[in-house]
Amino acid sequence: MAMNKLVSGVEEALEGVHDDMTFMLGGFGLCGIPENCIAELRKRGIKNLTCISNNAGVDDFGLGLLLQTRQIKKMISSYVGENDEFERQMLSGELEVDLIPQGSLAERCLAGGAGIPAFFTPAGYGTEVGEGKEVRMFNGKPHILEAALTADFAFVKAWKGDSSGNLVFKGTARNFNPPMAMAGKITVAEVEELVPLGELDPNFVHTPGIFVQRIFQGASFEKRIEQRTVRSKN
Repeated sequence: MAMNKLVSGVEEALEGVHDDMTFMLGGFGLCGIPENCIAELRKRGIKNLTCISNNAGVDDFGLGLLLQTRQIKKMISSYVGENDEFERQMLSGELEVDLIPQGSLAERCLAGGAGIPAFFTPAGYGTEVGEGKEVRMFNGKPHILEAALTADFAFVKAWKGDSSGNLVFKGTARNFNPPMAMAGKITVAEVEELVPLGELDPNFVHTPGIFVQRIFQGASFEKRIEQRTVRSKN
């Protein structure tokens, strides 16, 4: 019998969140970010958060909203170049930052979801990323040991989902949402479209419902574009 993971909305979906937790937040740039969950986290005012996300949004959108209100104490991320407030807090020492090569970040999330505690990678060897980490030689090349990442909650955003938590992501949203969905102790999925159980083709499900504990249909999605570039009419 299929389990019903459907909750009434974002308020019920975020039951149990509190100060000092570690969160994973899916998305790539501003694509596929859990907009409703971020707005609710800001509303609740919980603080001293460690947030694992590829990037930190922009100044007034995405995780930038939680940086504005000083709710994040540490960011574990890869690309953060679009956020002036992030830069200011990092350089002033207000925000602890662990910058990770993008591929290593994705693999550390995957490892956390797969139950693999750590792995060796050549990425980052000989740089600040590799300082203090164990080094081993493989095929004559030095590799550093990277630990898996997990979180108290993972917040992801999908294109479609059903009441059992099966998820389908669209385009670039597949970059970080699927591995983070696997690595959260409690995974919350907000979806654009909630479909009846059985409507999703199993061959096209990106995240099976076994990895999702709560799912709801998002009230609205702004879907901003970081840098919109268009050609002239000429």
